[in-house]
Amino acid sequence: MNDTINSTSGKKLPDTTYQAARTVSASVAYHFKQHFEAARLNGVTKLAPEPVAAIVEVLLDVAFWASLGREEGHSPKISLALLPPEMAGMPMVFKHRMALLPNILTKLAPAVEHPGIHLGVWVEDGELYIWGTTRDIPGLCFVLEVVEPGLLVIKHRRIDGVGKFVNVATLKGDQIKVVDEIRPNSPDRPQIISSLLDFTSLYTEKDSVNVLVQLAASMRAHGRGGALLVVPADSEQWRDSIIHPITYPVSTAFTGLADFSEVLDQQENTVLWRNMLRQAVESVGGLTAVDGATVINERHELLAFGAKIGRSWKSTRVNEIVITEPIVGNTASVIHPAKLGGTRHLSAAQFVFDQRDAVALVASQDGRFTIFAWSPQEGMVHAHQIDILLL
Repeated sequence: MNDTINSTSGKKLPDTTYQAARTVSASVAYHFKQHFEAARLNGVTKLAPEPVAAIVEVLLDVAFWASLGREEGHSPKISLALLPPEMAGMPMVFKHRMALLPNILTKLAPAVEHPGIHLGVWVEDGELYIWGTTRDIPGLCFVLEVVEPGLLVIKHRRIDGVGKFVNVATLKGDQIKVVDEIRPNSPDRPQIISSLLDFTSLYTEKDSVNVLVQLAASMRAHGRGGALLVVPADSEQWRDSIIHPITYPVSTAFTGLADFSEVLDQQENTVLWRNMLRQAVESVGGLTAVDGATVINERHELLAFGAKIGRSWKSTRVNEIVITEPIVGNTASVIHPAKLGGTRHLSAAQFVFDQRDAVALVASQDGRFTIFAWSPQEGMVHAHQIDILLL
């Protein structure tokens, strides 16, 4: 059952009309092939079925057209998982199979729009069908999410089953973005940036408890936009780039999040601990929705929120930044920070330009997410656009 799915037996799979599905399906299948081969070399046996390009193409086609439909005035939000019911944990199996068609997906969407619920899809005799739902899927399981009309995200479950799913590619209309796993890390990229961008590793011991990863997801989820400044723990220099008085200062550094994040080797009551950590993350992440920036130090201690960023008296105005996105074919470009976004992006770039040992995370209301860090190699602020990794 762990072998590559055979779509060539029996009847031919249906033709597709979504051009982007035809364009990207082979690349996606190759991504999965590489990861399956690596997993088998490491002795991993409990894996989901390996998808082939033909099935990926059909899934993308059906999901795209379903995303454009509406059910009682609502656009569908759906997660499809490619596996047979016997490989799912505690599946809810329909008495009768349902054909994988756009109108059926749109009808079923309200039942599975909550996070973590997948519609199970499988293939038999050249026909893809919906067999039921599940919350538990094996490692490397192909997952396709309908996020909004015309926006699809291809991802897979990590082998250890812990942490955020690994995003492989996004399709928005005819725009295709494939995550670049091969590009080497910049030698001067801060460790915080590396950990935030390191979503593509198969095993997630460090990622599953990476507080900044979870904070980034929380900031993006509340949809109001926000800024988070991460400053050195044993320095007050960051205050030079903040307008005083600070709107909501914290009298003593709040350690609620830090207390949880330090217990990285916790083994007992792991589920309870993760839930409590998630609640602490959401508490701090919620503060970023307040106008102004939230400030934490590298120990994840909360220092202030609602802080207004201003240029340090020791510095000059930032006039250019380098911007990159971790997708195949992307090349770095140098722009004025005002072209990246609004006041929030400009002030974050100025803060990092002034405080070069700090990092700024900025979420836009439209879902874009940018990490600003100083690059000694480039001699300027580097803006990493990572929203493709957080969808």
